[in-house]
Parts: sequence; structure tokens; C-alpha cells
Amino acid sequence: MKSKLYVILSALALTLTVTGCGVVEDPETAKFESDIQAFCDEVAAIDANINNIDATSEHADEELLEYLDQLDQSFKVLAEMPIPEEYAYLEELTDEASAYMSTAVESYHEAFAGDTYDANIADYAYQNYERANKRVTVMLQLLRGETVTADGVVIEQGNE
Repeated sequence: MKSKLYVILSALALTLTVTGCGVVEDPETAKFESDIQAFCDEVAAIDANINNIDATSEHADEELLEYLDQLDQSFKVLAEMPIPEEYAYLEELTDEASAYMSTAVESYHEAFAGDTYDANIADYAYQNYERANKRVTVMLQLLRGETVTADGVVIEQGNE
């Protein structure tokens, strides 16, 4: 009897070892995590392109606006991503990030639209750009399981 129990427990232990201790990742969660990584990679590439614009170029403002349009599109895709139930707390952050980025990009277009650059509108655009990026930063911190602190406020992901 002991030898049968030993064989069964050994087989069970081997099965758990081979299957990653019984943890099977949900395909919806895996896709979401992959989509978030793709978003981050895309934003990093756009950021690199923006930083490589020759500011003395005659077409620098046009290049910037094209890259900002791409960034806006990436944020819209982020807001439309299906979010698994375990990450439902991110829904509002993704929506807000996208809305702020859209406002920023629209405002940057407006700042460059006239014969003269409108610094006040550009400042407003930058503030919205920063708000969008702050929400993405908080989202990524929460995904990594970090406690987020800002201006005396502590945000913790709860497991209820």
C-alpha cells in the first residue's frame, strides 16, 4: 500500500513540476500583458523618433505633429484594449490617459497652426501630455505590484 501511495505521489509531483506547479496562465491575461508590452514598445519608439527630430529643420514642427498623432493613436488603442477582470481597476486610467493625450495632441496642433507659435496653448498641451503619461506610469506601477504614492496619496492594489 505504501509503495502504491509513493508512486501516486511521485507521479503527482512530477505532473505539478512539468506543468509549472499547476499554474496555467489565462489566455486573456496573457494577451493583455502582451498588448501592454507592445504599447510600451511603440511609445518608446515614438519617443525616440521625437527626440531625434532636428529642431533646426524647416519641417521640425510637422515631424513632431506626425509623431504626436501616432502617439495619440497608440493611446486610443490602449483605451480600447480588452482588460481582464483581474485588471479591471486599470480601465479608468487607460481611458483618462487616452483622453488627456488626445487633448494634448489637438492642442499642439492648435499651437502650431497659426502664423506664430502659441506658447500658451503649447503649455496647455504639455500639461495634458504630462497627465496622460502620469496615468500610464501609475498603471505600469500597479501592474508590477508596486505601491503608488503621489502628493501624499497612497494607492494600493487590493486583492479582494
